[in-house]
Amino acid sequence: MDGSDRVLGIDLGSRTTKIVTLAGGRLERSEIFDTTHRSIERVRARLDAGDFGDAAATGYGRYLVHSHLPCRIVTEVKACALGARFFGAGCGLVIDIGGQDTKVIELDGGEGYARFEMNDRCAAGTGRFLEVMAGLLGYSLEEFGREALASAERAEISSMCTVFAESEVIALLTSGADRRAIARGLHHSVVDRIFPLAARLGGKGDALMSGGVALNPCIVALLGRAIGRRIVVPENPQLVTAVGAALAVR
Repeated sequence: MDGSDRVLGIDLGSRTTKIVTLAGGRLERSEIFDTTHRSIERVRARLDAGDFGDAAATGYGRYLVHSHLPCRIVTEVKACALGARFFGAGCGLVIDIGGQDTKVIELDGGEGYARFEMNDRCAAGTGRFLEVMAGLLGYSLEEFGREALASAERAEISSMCTVFAESEVIALLTSGADRRAIARGLHHSVVDRIFPLAARLGGKGDALMSGGVALNPCIVALLGRAIGRRIVVPENPQLVTAVGAALAVR
């Protein structure tokens, strides 16, 4: 296949960077790596390979990528909406939980979106919050969601602020509270933060969840129950927005 038939999508996020190649309307290749001060070098090396016809960047670092490399710019909301249709045809709502923000997007009947709600003023309810709390409880991220889902009890976490929630968790641990119950309570606090965003939007059909937090089984289960919809999780939910950026080029 000629390189001009390939399209590159770059999602330089706050926590991870995703690069995908679409060829003939299908996902051909993908890369995911931690966002660091050297991320732009890795992106540049990928673009220098030159086996693509066009490229687009989205995410927190889209303007940084654009300032260094020849690519188009796509907003995160547009890219996420396009990517959601690629991975979940028929879904009417997209819930994207990133490292530093949360977006809920109501899709329209075409290729765009009708409305969206966003929480970008606080780390609560984001991947970073879960990462900090998992470490505090001595869990890996994979263990955190699994152990929380398995707990029959739930410790009450009253604060939505990451700093204050951390103090609550430490107090619960020193009082002898069960780690899994604390994990369950923290997951409920995240869902309580996201639910109002989804409740303000409509959209028919299932909800698709994108971003790395979609790999957390407890968040998916609790959120689906809260919004009363089946939640579709793609095989690679972290790639949704990068794929959408590539689709925007076409």
